[in-house]
Amino acid sequence: MFETHLDATYAWLGLAVVSVAAVGVAASFPASPPPDADGVARTIDSVADGEYPATAEHGIAAERLRLSEGSVSLGDDRGTARATLDAPRITPVIRPAAGVTPEATTDARLRRVLAGAPPDAAFDDPAALAAAAERARAADATWTPAPERITVRRVHYGDVRVTLVG
Repeated sequence: MFETHLDATYAWLGLAVVSVAAVGVAASFPASPPPDADGVARTIDSVADGEYPATAEHGIAAERLRLSEGSVSLGDDRGTARATLDAPRITPVIRPAAGVTPEATTDARLRRVLAGAPPDAAFDDPAALAAAAERARAADATWTPAPERITVRRVHYGDVRVTLVG
């Protein structure tokens, strides 16, 4: 009655090996998913594709941000995520922060407009806005420290239509 069956020993050993393997696989999964670049891209597209001036914000849980004309990338120790933008040309607005060289930051007037100032209060005429936006788009896309929230603002000044992202 209290004897050990040979079949039971092998079953317990097999169960122990499978359990150790399952714990090893579960431990190799990341603790959380990489940053949500798709959500940021949807927010940018929803504002940029619109016909009227608009503003939107999207929270970011990432350490690094890279904005280019056709994509948005987020990165941190969990990984890097990239999403393609369907929106027409966006204008990246890089804010001054630790680790960002002063020449990499965007024109202070564009930063003021992104923060909510009317374009005519920051620029003398629509041509000045268009020129500043073109310079910001021509800059190389580099990784910068990510803010807690990304702001997207579509503005109109005369015939100039600009979507600022930063």
